[in-house]
Amino acid sequence: MAMAGPVKVVLGSVAFGIFWVLAVFPAVPFLPIGRTAGSLLGAMLMVIFRVISPEEAYDAIDLPILGLLFGTMVVSVFLERADMFKYLGKLLSWKSRGGKDLLFRICLISAIASALFTNDTCCVVLTEFILKIARQNNLPPQPFLLALASSSNIGSAATPIGNPQNLVIAVQSGISFERFLWGILPAMIVGILMNAAILLVYFWKLLSIEKDEEVVSTAGDMMVEDDVTLHRFSPATMSHVTSMNSQEFGSAIDAVVLNGDFGRPDGQRSRTNSIDIDIQTASSGGIESTRVSNASREVVDGAGISLRREEGVTSRRIVRGTSNLRNSPRENALVQSSDEKESSIERWKKLWWKTCVYLVTIGMLVALLMGLNMSWSAITAALALVVLDFKDARPCLEKVSYSLLIFFCGMFITVDGFNKTGIPSALWEFVEPHARIDNAGGVALLSLVILILSNVASNVPTVLLLGARVAASAAVISPGEETKAWLILAWVSTVAGNLSLLGSAANLIVCEQARRAQFFGYNLSFFSHLRFGVPSTLIVTAIGLLIIMSY
Repeated sequence: MAMAGPVKVVLGSVAFGIFWVLAVFPAVPFLPIGRTAGSLLGAMLMVIFRVISPEEAYDAIDLPILGLLFGTMVVSVFLERADMFKYLGKLLSWKSRGGKDLLFRICLISAIASALFTNDTCCVVLTEFILKIARQNNLPPQPFLLALASSSNIGSAATPIGNPQNLVIAVQSGISFERFLWGILPAMIVGILMNAAILLVYFWKLLSIEKDEEVVSTAGDMMVEDDVTLHRFSPATMSHVTSMNSQEFGSAIDAVVLNGDFGRPDGQRSRTNSIDIDIQTASSGGIESTRVSNASREVVDGAGISLRREEGVTSRRIVRGTSNLRNSPRENALVQSSDEKESSIERWKKLWWKTCVYLVTIGMLVALLMGLNMSWSAITAALALVVLDFKDARPCLEKVSYSLLIFFCGMFITVDGFNKTGIPSALWEFVEPHARIDNAGGVALLSLVILILSNVASNVPTVLLLGARVAASAAVISPGEETKAWLILAWVSTVAGNLSLLGSAANLIVCEQARRAQFFGYNLSFFSHLRFGVPSTLIVTAIGLLIIMSY
C-alpha cells in the first residue's frame, strides 16, 4: 500500500499516538480518561482528521468478533453463577501436598480454565482464592500469583476463545476451532510444563520453607493492614442462631435461644443491661405478643410461662400451660416434613439449573469443534442460558464488560485509520523479505517483531496491524504455511504477555486483585514480575515455535 499524503500521515499518526498512550497508560496525568474513552477518542480523531470516512469507520468494526466476545462473556457469567470457578478453587486445595504441589496445580488448572473461559475471567475469579490458600498454608503469595498470570496467558493460546487476540485471528483467518486447537495445544502443554519448571526452580528455596516457619523474604511486599495476620490466614467464622426442636422437651416445652447475656447471680452485671424477649404465640383466634423482662417472671393469659435461669446456661425454656397453644407431635412432624420437602425441591432445582448450564457450555464447545460459526454458536449458547434461567436477565447482562466491547469498536476504527496512512505497510515491506516463515531465521525475526510490538502496542493492535500482512506473505509459499503463520502470530502474541506486568490485561488483573484483596492483600511489583517474565517468555516462546513449525 502506497504512503498517503504528508498531512494525512501526520494527522493519522497523531490520532494513533493518542490512542496508544491512553491504551497502554490509561491513567496519564494530562488526560486521565481511561482506555475505553481513549479508544473512542482515537477513532473520532481519525474521522475528524479525514484519515478515514464515517462510512469506512463503521465498516472497520468487526461485528463477528464483538458477537463472539459478547457470547463468551455471558457464558462465563453463568458459569460463575453455577459455581464452576468455586469448584476449580476447591480442586486447587484438595489434598494439597505442600507449596510445590500447589504451584503445579495452579499452573495446570489456570491454563485449562483460561483456554475454555478466557484468561481474564480466570484471573478475576481465582486471584483472591489463591491468596487465601497461600495465607492458610503460610506460603509466600508471589510464586502462586505469577503462576496464575503466566499460565493463564499460555493456556489461553490454545483456543480461539481463550483471549481477545485469538478471537481476532480466528475470525480473520477463517481457521476452524478444531484446527486452531490441535495446532497450538501441543505447544501449550509443553509450554505450561516448562513454565511450571521455571517457577519451581526460581522459587525452590522459598517454597521449601517449613509450614510453621515464618517467611521473612517476602515481608517487604506485604500490604499490612490493621486486621491482617501476615503469615497465617485465619478464616472468619460467622455467628449464627440455632433453635432446638420442640419435641426434644415433649409437646409442651419449646427452647428459645436468645442473642445476649443475662445478668449473673449475686448481683453481677451482664454485658447488656436489659434484654427484652418478644414471644409470639399462635392460637386459633389469632396471635398474642408478650414481652418478658430478663429479670422477671410473668404469667400471661393463664399460659403459665415460666423462665428458669441457671448459672452458665444460655438457653431459656418456655412452658406453655394452655391446651390451645400446644402443637401435637403430628402437627410438628408435618411442618418439619413440609420444610424439608421445600428445601429438597430447591436443592434439586439448583442442581438441575447447574447441570443445564454445564450442558449448554459443553454444547457450545462441541459446536465450535464441529466447525459451526463461532460467533453465532457463542451467542446461541448465551441466549439459551438466559432463557433457561427463566428470570430477568438484566443482572447477568450487567456483568458483561461493555466497556471492553466499546474499546474494541474504537480500536478497530483507529487501527484501520492508521493502516490507511501507509506507515505499517512501509515498515512491513522493509521487514518482510527477512521475516519469511520458510526458514528458521525468518521465523526468529518475525517472532521478535511480534514480541516487541505486543509489549509496546499491546497484543490485539499488533494482531490487527500484522495479521493480514503476515498471512499474505506466507500464502505465497503455500496455503499450509498461511495457516501456520496465523498460529505463530497467535502463539507469540499471547505468550509475549508474560514478558512484563504491562504485557497483558491478565497480568494487570492479577496485580490489582491481589493489591486490593481484603485482609490478605499483596503487592506484585513490576520488577519482581520482570525478573521471572523475561526468561520464561523467551524459553516458552522458543519451545512452542519449534513444536508449531514441526506440526
